[in-house]
Amino acid sequence: MFERRVTALRELMAAHDLPAVAWVPGPNLFYFTGLDTFLTERPIVVFLRVNGAAAVVVPGFEVKRIQSALGFSATAYPYTDEEGHAGAFLTACRDLGLADARLGVEFLTMRVLERQRIEESAPGVHFVDADPLIAELRVCKDAGEIESLRRAARLNETAFRAVQSAIRPGRTERELALEYRLAALRAGAPELSFDPIIGAGPNGALGHTDPGDRPVVEGELVVVDAGVKYGGYCSDITRTYAVGRISDELRRVYDVVRQANEAGRAAARPGAITGEVDAAARAVIVAAGYGPHFTHRTGHGLGIEIHEAPYIVAGSRQVLRPGMVFSVEPGIYLPGVGGVRIEDNVVITDTGAETITDLPRELQVL
Repeated sequence: MFERRVTALRELMAAHDLPAVAWVPGPNLFYFTGLDTFLTERPIVVFLRVNGAAAVVVPGFEVKRIQSALGFSATAYPYTDEEGHAGAFLTACRDLGLADARLGVEFLTMRVLERQRIEESAPGVHFVDADPLIAELRVCKDAGEIESLRRAARLNETAFRAVQSAIRPGRTERELALEYRLAALRAGAPELSFDPIIGAGPNGALGHTDPGDRPVVEGELVVVDAGVKYGGYCSDITRTYAVGRISDELRRVYDVVRQANEAGRAAARPGAITGEVDAAARAVIVAAGYGPHFTHRTGHGLGIEIHEAPYIVAGSRQVLRPGMVFSVEPGIYLPGVGGVRIEDNVVITDTGAETITDLPRELQVL
C-alpha cells in the first residue's frame, strides 16, 4: 500500500518537474509510510527524490526505528543532542543536491525550524507548496481507508449515545466533555479527532467553543460536536439536543437545519461540484430567513486529518469523485440565544453517496 502511494507521488513529482519533496512528522508522513510520530525540538525530515534516492535527518537514537518504519530505503543523517542537527542538515542537503533546486515542502505542516535549516544548508533552494500535489493523492480514499472511517464513525456514535444520556439540567459543559472522553475510551477509541466542542444555551451560538463551567438549563439547546480516530482516520459528528420544552423559534431553527442537512447530502454524488453541495444546503437556510446566521462552509473532507480536502464551500469548483469523504454540517447561530448544527459524514460511491453516520436527526428532547 505505502509503496503504491510513494510510486504515485513520484509520478506526480515528475509531471510537475519537482525533483524532491520533504516531509516532517505529521499526516503526510503517516500517509506515505505509516510512521506515526510527532514534532519535537529534535527535527526529523524525510527527503524523497523523484529518482528514488531518499534521506532522513534524524536523532541518532531514532535511526533504527525511523528507517524500519519508512518502508523504503533512506540514507540516515543522524545527529546527537550534544552536536545539534545543523551538520546533519548540511550534509544531507549537499548529498541530495538541493542547492538551487526546487523542493516540495508542506506549507501547512513544516515549521520555521526545518525550513530555515534547509535554507541555510542548500543555498538558492526554491520551496514549492507540495500540499496541493499530495492532497490530490489523499483526497480519494481506498477501501481500507473507508473502512477505518466507518469504524471511527461507529465508535463516535457509541460515545454520543452515552453523552446524550448524561445531558440534564445542572450538568456543566465541562462535565459533559469529560463524559464524552470517558465514553470514547470505553467504546475502544484509541484517540480523539479533536477536543470535544460542547455549547449549552447561548454558547451554542459560538460555533467552536471550549466547554466551560456553564450549567445546562431547562428549555435550551445543547450542541455537541466531537470525533474519534480509528486506524489513524477521523470521524466528526455534531448533534443538537433540546433540554425540556424549547421555544417555537428554536424548534423552527432546528427543523430548518435538519432540512438543510438533508438537502446537502442529497446533492452529493459523483460528478457534482463541491460548491453546488454547499449551495443546496445554504439555499434552505436562506429561504427560511436565516442566511446571515449560517456563518461557515457546509463541510470539509475527512481522513487522516479532521479538516482536509475536499472543502464543501461556496465558490469551490472541485468535482466530487468516488472515494471522497466529507462532512455535511449546516448550522444556524442566534447570538445570545443558541445554535443548531447537524453534522454527518458522507462518502461518494460509484453511483451516488452514502451517509456513514446513523444517529437520529430528528430533534431529541431530553
